Amino acid sequence: MGEPAANANSIVHGLAGNSPLSDTLCGKKSGSLAAGESSIGTPVADPAWITCPACRAQLNARTMPIEDFEPRSTLIVPQHHPERARYPFIDVHSHHNPFMSEDTLGRLVLEMNSLNLQVMVNLSGGLGKALKLGVQNMKGRYPDRFVVFANIDFSSINAPDYSRRVAHQFEEDVRNGAQGLKIYKNFGMDFQDTRGMRIPVDDRRFDELFETCSHLKTPVLIHTADPKPFFDPIDRYNERWQELTAVPTRWHPPDRSPRWQELLDEQHRLFARHPDTVFINAHLGWLGGDLDELGRLMDRLPNMYTEIGAVLAEIGRQPRHARRWFIQHQDRVLFGKDSWNPTEYHTYFRVLETSDEYFDYYRKTHAFWKMYGLDLPDQVLRKLYYENALRIIPGVAPTPFLQ
Repeated sequence: MGEPAANANSIVHGLAGNSPLSDTLCGKKSGSLAAGESSIGTPVADPAWITCPACRAQLNARTMPIEDFEPRSTLIVPQHHPERARYPFIDVHSHHNPFMSEDTLGRLVLEMNSLNLQVMVNLSGGLGKALKLGVQNMKGRYPDRFVVFANIDFSSINAPDYSRRVAHQFEEDVRNGAQGLKIYKNFGMDFQDTRGMRIPVDDRRFDELFETCSHLKTPVLIHTADPKPFFDPIDRYNERWQELTAVPTRWHPPDRSPRWQELLDEQHRLFARHPDTVFINAHLGWLGGDLDELGRLMDRLPNMYTEIGAVLAEIGRQPRHARRWFIQHQDRVLFGKDSWNPTEYHTYFRVLETSDEYFDYYRKTHAFWKMYGLDLPDQVLRKLYYENALRIIPGVAPTPFLQ
């Protein structure tokens, strides 16, 4: 791509003389010489020998940047475009401003209705007074449509009473309406204590908090690390190259970030140390590309659940293996989406509910490959969409899902 002249020359040489490709550029046969062609069919080194505008356009197309390549499939296969989930569902991974206006909240509920989204978990609940007000705003207006999770205050982490204080804060947040705890990826990757030391995911200072979650029977949805390619060199072998070159801040170089496996190991030690606490490992624990390993982890850690937010691209490119995996682990996987865009849910429904083949993902930077439907059995869909979430998230009204 960096040498268009050389590429054009090589193409021109391939089109010269008796090559059958020479008949495809325009209506001329290869025997009709253009200006600059030799009588033996060998072009001069300068690709300017082609004077036909259509020929030049084709040459330019052959040297376009890879980012501009968007082929339109000519495959004709059965297609389905579900815009509404087959069953009412709970989205356990969403982020919204808890202080949105009444009108904005009303529009959000209408959009949820159009998708058959019955309950949305807002993971951006904050803590303390802010959480209380946010719960009043969202659940006060729509008590059965929203669940709010609390977050952690990391300030003063080196204070002698920090562990007790952060646990007490969560207890207060639960009294004020929180139904779970959300931990962001900064925990482990970026956050430092007051001494400038990285706070590992399995830091002992949070043991009391996680034991409190167990006592209150509230789940912990935890996001640790990022996709593994975000930690790998940005080179021609990195399948997320396009995303990382477009948004370089998503790269985690080894001189500035802990290693990917180190973060996952810390997280898994945390789960093992608190066997009575329910953890929801966000984004398939970034093991969507190695579902067998994720399955072994779930077998080893029965208190660990997972969800599919922002990792549909991994599922949709391995439909047969993923389908077997979902059936095998049907009691431990929840539906999640992450960023809010109603039309993007349609691709989730298509992957999960249909047997369609070779269709586009909704965001090219996440997946340049095509998707395939898993055609999950109804029993598995119901568990994924709502039954598993009803079992582990307290206070969700089951009535709408039983109609």
